[in-house]
Amino acid sequence: MTETMYLLAAFVGGLLLGGLFFYGLWWTVRKGLASPRPALWFVGSFIVRVAVVTLGFYALAGGRWSRLAAALVGFILARLVATGFGRGMKKDAVPQEAGHAAEPR
Repeated sequence: MTETMYLLAAFVGGLLLGGLFFYGLWWTVRKGLASPRPALWFVGSFIVRVAVVTLGFYALAGGRWSRLAAALVGFILARLVATGFGRGMKKDAVPQEAGHAAEPR
Protein backbone atom coordinates (compact mmCIF):
# COMPACT_ATOMS: atom_id res chain seq x y z
CA MET A 1 0.00 0.00 0.00
CA THR A 2 1.34 3.44 -0.83
CA GLU A 3 1.86 6.15 1.75
CA THR A 4 -1.12 8.05 0.34
CA MET A 5 -3.39 5.11 1.13
CA TYR A 6 -2.00 4.96 4.67
CA LEU A 7 -2.67 8.67 5.09
CA LEU A 8 -6.22 8.26 3.80
CA ALA A 9 -6.78 5.32 6.16
CA ALA A 10 -5.43 7.37 9.07
CA PHE A 11 -7.72 10.27 8.14
CA VAL A 12 -10.79 8.02 8.01
CA GLY A 13 -9.71 6.39 11.27
CA GLY A 14 -9.45 9.85 12.84
CA LEU A 15 -12.97 10.64 11.62
CA LEU A 16 -14.24 7.44 13.21
CA LEU A 17 -12.39 8.11 16.47
CA GLY A 18 -13.78 11.64 16.56
CA GLY A 19 -17.28 10.41 15.88
CA LEU A 20 -16.96 7.84 18.63
CA PHE A 21 -15.50 10.37 21.08
CA PHE A 22 -18.12 13.06 20.53
CA TYR A 23 -21.03 10.63 20.34
CA GLY A 24 -19.81 9.21 23.64
CA LEU A 25 -19.68 12.71 25.09
CA TRP A 26 -23.22 13.47 23.92
CA TRP A 27 -24.46 10.15 25.32
CA THR A 28 -22.71 10.80 28.64
CA VAL A 29 -24.27 14.23 29.03
CA ARG A 30 -27.74 12.82 28.39
CA LYS A 31 -27.25 9.94 30.84
CA GLY A 32 -25.35 12.00 33.40
CA LEU A 33 -27.97 14.71 33.69
CA ALA A 34 -30.67 12.16 34.43
CA SER A 35 -28.52 10.16 36.87
CA PRO A 36 -28.43 10.46 40.66
CA ARG A 37 -24.61 10.17 40.40
CA PRO A 38 -23.54 12.28 37.41
CA ALA A 39 -19.89 12.53 38.49
CA LEU A 40 -19.50 8.79 38.04
CA TRP A 41 -20.86 9.02 34.49
CA PHE A 42 -18.69 11.99 33.53
CA VAL A 43 -15.42 10.76 35.04
CA GLY A 44 -15.87 7.17 33.88
CA SER A 45 -16.81 8.20 30.37
CA PHE A 46 -13.91 10.64 30.16
CA ILE A 47 -11.40 7.96 31.11
CA VAL A 48 -12.81 5.45 28.63
CA ARG A 49 -13.09 7.98 25.77
CA VAL A 50 -9.57 9.32 26.25
CA ALA A 51 -8.10 5.81 26.51
CA VAL A 52 -9.83 4.66 23.32
CA VAL A 53 -8.81 7.75 21.36
CA THR A 54 -5.20 7.61 22.61
CA LEU A 55 -4.84 3.95 21.69
CA GLY A 56 -6.54 4.62 18.36
CA PHE A 57 -4.16 7.44 17.50
CA TYR A 58 -1.20 5.27 18.49
CA ALA A 59 -2.40 2.44 16.24
CA LEU A 60 -3.24 4.73 13.32
CA ALA A 61 0.07 6.60 13.47
CA GLY A 62 2.20 3.51 13.04
CA GLY A 63 5.24 5.47 14.20
CA ARG A 64 4.90 8.16 11.53
CA TRP A 65 4.06 11.76 12.31
CA SER A 66 2.34 12.27 8.92
CA ARG A 67 -0.20 9.55 9.70
CA LEU A 68 -0.76 10.98 13.16
CA ALA A 69 -1.37 14.39 11.59
CA ALA A 70 -3.87 12.89 9.12
CA ALA A 71 -5.71 11.16 11.97
CA LEU A 72 -5.77 14.41 13.94
CA VAL A 73 -7.22 16.30 10.97
CA GLY A 74 -9.95 13.66 10.71
CA PHE A 75 -10.65 13.94 14.44
CA ILE A 76 -10.92 17.75 14.23
CA LEU A 77 -13.25 17.47 11.24
CA ALA A 78 -15.45 15.11 13.25
CA ARG A 79 -15.50 17.71 16.04
CA LEU A 80 -16.62 20.41 13.62
CA VAL A 81 -19.40 18.16 12.33
CA ALA A 82 -20.44 17.25 15.89
CA THR A 83 -20.61 20.87 17.03
CA GLY A 84 -22.55 21.82 13.91
CA PHE A 85 -24.99 19.00 14.61
CA GLY A 86 -25.33 20.12 18.22
CA ARG A 87 -26.27 23.65 17.21
CA GLY A 88 -29.14 22.29 15.14
CA MET A 89 -30.70 20.44 18.08
CA LYS A 90 -33.65 21.85 19.98
CA LYS A 91 -33.11 23.03 23.54
CA ASP A 92 -35.68 20.50 24.72
CA ALA A 93 -33.55 17.60 23.44
CA VAL A 94 -31.39 17.68 26.60
CA PRO A 95 -33.19 16.93 29.85
CA GLN A 96 -32.83 19.64 32.49
CA GLU A 97 -32.69 19.29 36.24
CA ALA A 98 -34.47 21.51 38.64
CA GLY A 99 -32.24 23.83 40.63
CA HIS A 100 -28.79 24.81 39.46
CA ALA A 101 -29.17 23.42 35.91
CA ALA A 102 -32.44 25.19 35.19
CA GLU A 103 -32.45 28.46 33.31
CA PRO A 104 -33.40 31.55 35.33
CA ARG A 105 -36.95 32.73 34.82
